[in-house]
Amino acid sequence: MTSWSDIFGQEEAVASLRQALLADRLPHGLIFAGPVGVGKATTARVLSQVFLCEKPKGDIACGKCESCRVFAAGAHPDFHVITKELIRYHDKTGKSKGIDLSINVIRPELIEPASRKAAMGRGKVFIVEQAELMNPAAQNALLKTLEEPGGRTLIVLLTDQPGILLPTVRSRTRLVRFAALDAALVARELARRGVAKETAAAAVELAHGSLGLALKWIEDGVVEPGQALIAQIDQLLSAHPPGDLPGWFRKSADEYAARQLDRDPLSSKEQATREGLGIYLMIAAEHLRGLMSSADDPATLETLCDMIEAIVQAETYLDANVNVALALQQLAVKMEAEVIKSE
Repeated sequence: MTSWSDIFGQEEAVASLRQALLADRLPHGLIFAGPVGVGKATTARVLSQVFLCEKPKGDIACGKCESCRVFAAGAHPDFHVITKELIRYHDKTGKSKGIDLSINVIRPELIEPASRKAAMGRGKVFIVEQAELMNPAAQNALLKTLEEPGGRTLIVLLTDQPGILLPTVRSRTRLVRFAALDAALVARELARRGVAKETAAAAVELAHGSLGLALKWIEDGVVEPGQALIAQIDQLLSAHPPGDLPGWFRKSADEYAARQLDRDPLSSKEQATREGLGIYLMIAAEHLRGLMSSADDPATLETLCDMIEAIVQAETYLDANVNVALALQQLAVKMEAEVIKSE
């Protein structure tokens, strides 16, 4: 079973939650806010184990009761995780673009089961991943459940963009902040897992304080292409555009998709390709944001901002299932145009 000791670098957040458990003052609505891959989901899982445990020892799950047994097996009937993958499942028309968590997902996956009696009697837990994807209608529908859930219920919203959540949602929940992890901590954990020093150093640089992303990108072969992408961005900023940036994105995303298909032949190649593109666009945007922190020339700052905006637009196109080649071509044209404009 996952335990509190499996959470790294989030001492303040963990301490506040454990204190609330010990004092029996855990609110039924929580927002875990912080960067991707820094322990929000792990913390939510540990908290859920304790919350559902039949014989908790203070703030620690016993690990022996029937609730702990089925939780560890991934089959707890009162533990619900709502992800964006459920969007298409609940779309009866088959036309969903998978952009937001609508009321058609939140109602059957959270609101309705939250009003029913717990299957094992201890309580119910609902974890909403990427809670910022809930559209306003879904968030408004959730308000009554957040305010007066049926029975003993815990609802945890995970997000790296808490400001997108409605003020009415934030006012009915307690915000728990998660910080980016120290680079030395991420490097140490990678070394402890047997990752080569050079690979670990590159992954730490790309992941910006996210142990989860560093581990995933090492496993998925993203680190080396990520470094190559940063070199190309720097080349572009020095007014020497790389030969075929859209082609590089597509080739690297295809290679990423091929690795995913090797791992799971039943997965969607198109979906895996778009996921790969999303990762490389994220790496490019984060690199540009890092350059902004050290830039003091107004013209340079404007160029970096406009390039980031172009990347965000490309990400929006991909989420909306716009033709990949077109989205990438427009991205390259806009980025090169911004550099030329700044000269």
